[in-house]
Order: sequence, then structure tokens, then C-alpha cells
Amino acid sequence: MTTIQRALRAFSLTAATAVLASGALGAAGTAWAHAALVASDPADAATLQTQPARVSATFNEPMQPQFAAMTVVGPDGAQWGDGEPAVDGTDISVAVKPGSPAGSYTVNYRATSADGHVVTGAWTYEVLAAGPQPAATPGAPTATTTATSAGAPTDNAPADGLPVWPFVAGVTVIVAAGAIWAVRRRS
Repeated sequence: MTTIQRALRAFSLTAATAVLASGALGAAGTAWAHAALVASDPADAATLQTQPARVSATFNEPMQPQFAAMTVVGPDGAQWGDGEPAVDGTDISVAVKPGSPAGSYTVNYRATSADGHVVTGAWTYEVLAAGPQPAATPGAPTATTTATSAGAPTDNAPADGLPVWPFVAGVTVIVAAGAIWAVRRRS
């Protein structure tokens, strides 16, 4: 085989590999799509006169009710979400405890879409007026003492997105193939 033939063969092989790889990656673009937050109530960075009774997040695909979590953290660092989050198709919501102080609130969510991908995120809103204090029943802890003892949530969850390992595996295969080709070419 002459040098020109080898060069043409190597170029043809490289071109065919590039065409196949770009076709495979182009077709896989829709498979990499994950659930995404499309709306929230109250909206991100909204300013409200009073605390809403519930906060909710709407996603672009249905969510699994078993794995939904939503917290409402107040300006005092306390948990103001009341009860477990409710999942209704693409919507996740949680009630807000009465008697909340005025200030900035952060809603954190972590949910699993119907296809199994975890979605995490947060948004904030501000309340201008403190809510009325609920009537305390004898012997029952007040909302403030319960919320203060709950503390602020911690988020140790990894960031959602594409996994890195397929890219590392792909680069490893390409480098290994290049090394094998270089060694075989010299012998």
C-alpha cells in the first residue's frame, strides 16, 4: 500500500466516523431532555402583600408523587411549608403555615419525573406583610416554635444534568483506538 492510499484510507475512516458520531449525537438530543420547571406560583422574584396559602411548581412533564419534596424557607431560616407536597400530574404544591413573618422566602424543590430523572431547583418571592398569628390551642406548640425547631433545610443533592461518564468512556475509547492504530501502523 502506498503512502497516498494509506492517507486516503485514514481520511475516509475518520470522515465516516465523524459522520456516524454526529448523526448518533444529533438523534440523541431529544433523549437527553429532562423535565424542567415551566411556571411557579408565586412567580420567581414576585412581591406579594400577604403570604399565599400554597406554593406550586409546574413542570413540562408529569412527576412521580413518591419522590416529590418541596420546602418553603422563610426570612428567619425556618421551614414554613405545611405538610407533604401534593403532586397532580405536572404540578407539585405544598401548603404554607399561617403566621409567617414578612420578608424573602425561598421555595426549594426536588422531584422525579415520570421517566426517572431528578429535577432540583429553587425560586424566591417576597412577602410585605406578616401573616396573622394562628390561635394557639393549650398544650400545642405554636407555628413559630415548631418552625424554629425544624431549622433550615440542607441541600446535599448533586446537581442535575448530563452524566459525565459517557463522555469519559467515549474519550477513552477514542484515545485507545488511536494508540492501537499508531502501534499497528509502525509494525
